[in-house]
Amino acid sequence: MRILVVSQYFWPENFRINDLVQEWTARGHAVTVLTGKPNYPAGTVFPAYREQPEQFSSYHGARIVRAPMLARAQGSLRLMLNYLSYVVGASLAGPWRLRGEAFDAIFVFEPSPITVGLPAILMGRLKRAPVVFWVLDLWPETLAAIGVVRSPRLLGGVGRLVSFIYNRCTLVLGQSQGFKASIAKYCKDNSKIRYFPSWSEQVFAASDATPAPEVLPKPGVFNVLFAGNIGEAQDLPAVLEAATRLKDNPAIRWLIVGDGRKSDWLQEEVRRRGLQERVLLLGRHPVERMPSFYAQADALLVSLKKDPVFSLTIPGKVQSYLQSGIPLLGMLDGEGAQVIRAAQAGLVSEAGDAAGLANAVLAMAAMTPETRRAMGQRGRVYAAQEFDRDTLMDRLEQLMAEAVQLRAGKTT
Repeated sequence: MRILVVSQYFWPENFRINDLVQEWTARGHAVTVLTGKPNYPAGTVFPAYREQPEQFSSYHGARIVRAPMLARAQGSLRLMLNYLSYVVGASLAGPWRLRGEAFDAIFVFEPSPITVGLPAILMGRLKRAPVVFWVLDLWPETLAAIGVVRSPRLLGGVGRLVSFIYNRCTLVLGQSQGFKASIAKYCKDNSKIRYFPSWSEQVFAASDATPAPEVLPKPGVFNVLFAGNIGEAQDLPAVLEAATRLKDNPAIRWLIVGDGRKSDWLQEEVRRRGLQERVLLLGRHPVERMPSFYAQADALLVSLKKDPVFSLTIPGKVQSYLQSGIPLLGMLDGEGAQVIRAAQAGLVSEAGDAAGLANAVLAMAAMTPETRRAMGQRGRVYAAQEFDRDTLMDRLEQLMAEAVQLRAGKTT
């Protein structure tokens, strides 16, 4: 199959779409990626790309087409310009640089923003190819939940944009069962909506990784690891409140690996609260290195703000955490919490409940190593049952083939 992937983010940025493209090329598909210049999450174009852009023109056999765009930089205005510039750049560069080329299907990766669907729809029209849209972030609900947009009129406008995009796709995939109802509000034909979750990435199954040297070992210390994006949705204020409650307990240590728009705030807040000895900020590292940080963890933390839209979300890190075989600590509601409970793979407190998280940390630290290992193993078994990578890759191939058939049926 000839597949065009439309994604604002791609390698060397660290997103799940990288793994998907690698798998598709390994299965013999011809893949082209229409993306932007790598600048996430720091907001500046990666120095390695800036110095040698030709080194980033292919990925495991997939061709990469980079659209001109503004980097994210800092501030809400610049972020909006970043989103808009990708739409304009991809809508111009895609048709021109891919002129004369045919594609069987177009796949859209949407962790945010929803506007990534606009150049995809344009390419679908020009190439007469079906568009399969994978929704990983609900708009306009997420904009309201993190406080980026508060105007009802503006949110309504975004809702109309969402409806415009969904209704011009052949299939719309939601990352959780809860997403389907939200998607249906903006999609006239509910028969095109499908459930397709994220998969457990194989790199996190490694059980023999060398512990990361960045974390000095401390015998008798219980390490809670948070890995991933540091943004508004992850509710780091509540996490730090839990850490503050346990500040006088030298047997509890928090490891935070990753960065994002709240990184500077987090660093300053850790200093202000005097948590430097209890909370280690370890920065961003390639996904290939994450097992070495997991090897230092006694528990893995996932958190989301308290909001109805986030209760519909299964954070992508949940699948990775389960695959690692390490018990989970969750401070979240809804579907993400339900996965942890169904797997019997950890302890869960409500979203925003810092006291509950602190108590869960103490409770897990008091467990025997054997009890925690059993929790982690149950998580790994659940991941294999519900989020197996090969099974979901097969399923996605079937969905792509279905989209091709649906498109062919409409044109005959």
